[in-house]
Amino acid sequence: MKSKISVIVPVYNHAEELPATLESIFGQTFSARGGDLEVIVVNDGSSDNIELVLAKWRKKYSNLKIISQPHRGAPAARNRGFEEARGEYVIFWDADMTAKPEMLEKELAELENHPEASYVYPSFKFGWKHFRCGHFDPVKIKKVNFVHTSALIRREHFPYFNESLKKFQDWDLWLTMLEQGRRGRWIPETLFHVRPRRQGISSWLPSFVYHFPWLPIPALKKYNYWKNILANKHKLV
Repeated sequence: MKSKISVIVPVYNHAEELPATLESIFGQTFSARGGDLEVIVVNDGSSDNIELVLAKWRKKYSNLKIISQPHRGAPAARNRGFEEARGEYVIFWDADMTAKPEMLEKELAELENHPEASYVYPSFKFGWKHFRCGHFDPVKIKKVNFVHTSALIRREHFPYFNESLKKFQDWDLWLTMLEQGRRGRWIPETLFHVRPRRQGISSWLPSFVYHFPWLPIPALKKYNYWKNILANKHKLV
């Protein structure tokens, strides 16, 4: 018997953030109203006390599965979680993210009502910054990524994350799916919030910075390097 939705959470030294994240996941109305929910946490070689945090939650929820592996990066952790997942739909839920209780329920309804869509995504907040995303546009997504990693995806349409990329793994995923004829669908509501931290996979720079690629900002250099890699791979203009 497949779980209806598999929630995959890659964690790397997220002991402080994880309790609020898991509380948000297990507090979803989808699960409370009888929906089948499978939660898979992939511990990607953390060196903090995250094992103690996870042990407490595992005693509380039988549908929580914990996988531990040497540190290989978020894309590898997500792929490992997917290989263990049994849901018809999957979502890669960042470890520093909380969502409104109705998010999964609304996303599932949207996918079931629109079989032409391979994934659905809402608007979200990153710290104080509000990302409204907008309707899916195959031309626009070749120019800028407006879909967060944490979208609800049909299992059979997921092509795996590219583990060689150190940035833009989500953009690469959507572009790969686009090349396979897959499309997304936007839910015009702000349904989740990402809590930025100094160390981790979440980062954001003000948009004006990207107009000055010569600035000696390490994050900007990394951005430009991996954007060129992605542009060559997907023949972006």
